[in-house]
Amino acid sequence: MESIGKILEISELNVKILLYDNKIKIKDVVTCKMEEKEYEFEVVEIEENIAYAIPFERVIGLKKGIEVAKKKDGLTMEYSDNILGRVFSPYGKTIDNEKKIKSIQTKNVYERRVGIEEISINNEPLWTGIKALDFFAPLQKGYKMGLLGGAGVGKTVLIKEIINNVYKKFRSNAVFVGVGERSREGKELYDEMEKDELLDKMAMVFGQMGENPCARSKAVYSGLTLAEYLRDEKKQDVLIFIDNIYRFVQAKSEISTELKRVPIENGYPTTMASDISEVEERINSTGDGSITSFQAIYIPADDITDEAVQAISTHLDGQVVLDRKVAEKGIYPAINVFKSNSKAIDPEIVGDKHYDLVQETLRYLVRYNELEEIIAVLGIDELSEEDRKIFYRSRKLRNYFTQPLFVSENYTGIKGKMVDIKDALIDIEDILKGKYDEVDEGEFLYRGTMNE
Repeated sequence: MESIGKILEISELNVKILLYDNKIKIKDVVTCKMEEKEYEFEVVEIEENIAYAIPFERVIGLKKGIEVAKKKDGLTMEYSDNILGRVFSPYGKTIDNEKKIKSIQTKNVYERRVGIEEISINNEPLWTGIKALDFFAPLQKGYKMGLLGGAGVGKTVLIKEIINNVYKKFRSNAVFVGVGERSREGKELYDEMEKDELLDKMAMVFGQMGENPCARSKAVYSGLTLAEYLRDEKKQDVLIFIDNIYRFVQAKSEISTELKRVPIENGYPTTMASDISEVEERINSTGDGSITSFQAIYIPADDITDEAVQAISTHLDGQVVLDRKVAEKGIYPAINVFKSNSKAIDPEIVGDKHYDLVQETLRYLVRYNELEEIIAVLGIDELSEEDRKIFYRSRKLRNYFTQPLFVSENYTGIKGKMVDIKDALIDIEDILKGKYDEVDEGEFLYRGTMNE
């Protein structure tokens, strides 16, 4: 390869290159070789004949004065059916100890931009068969949903169930992107997916916590390229899970600090809004298929008003909140119905019946919480007849939103159920109208529909 410059300065996160000509532009990948080891860098800034580049990996052993060459296609990912069942690094290399991929076709990770004429906005809901999710916070094709919840409340189980159900229903694959994930968590997820026979239905990209910020920031672009292959070439309705989108902003901040750019408040880069938009605008529906995303969001110091959290939230169409207090009551999936929401809860999207039932159910559950406090002090005998009905029906509703999951069959011994939203609406309406007033509330736990 023809030399385009030589290295002037080296630091852990920034390599300064003297350019011989102006053929290099931002986002190009340059490479050099030393003692049989190949080093790669991405150009992030150019000032006259000086380029600043971020190394992909550690630069130990690299010396000044080494000649560098431009990599022909830049940062690329495999763009074929070979992606399914495999785990990639953010730079397109497989990291799952399986056989090396015989590449069919690759694509630059920045190449795809969805034009406004391609975007489809008249999308139907993407029903998952999970009652609580489909009823309170339904997905719509092309939607971006936040997934919030602490450790041990069932995020991974919910993700696995959604992947399982969407594949069964639509024969659509999924992409999982770990951004700043602990490598232990990544291995656990890989093993669980393999055990539940979901691995061949998805592709995975990991930019692990221990890697440098370049790897962590590139994982999202690489994952989106895989999702775009499934949408554009396979014509699928793809699910992409990003865990954790906040770490993407964090990685960009570290790179910006290394380049000595003046940050905005809390140390975030001045390009934060545009960086987030660049990623989020690739998650869309087209005439051929759709990309729908679940994005886990870390909230620093539990401050929901944090600038990065707010910048991400402006792009979201709803959120699903998993709550420890709900899980402690033995209710799974542990969805907090008061904090979970979706823009799809609109009469024009889900219909008047669904919309009205959500409002009525929430009214019942809010009153139930108030009645619990009254009962704790005065006892249930002090309630009016109307409040007593609301109390018992609400308990039945709460139990009805539990569900046996396919991916938990080995642990619970209960066969998984997928519930059509039409059946769920009939059951919820019947509970609210008092059809099941004589039925014990225990009968509503961990079942599919009431007709079974």
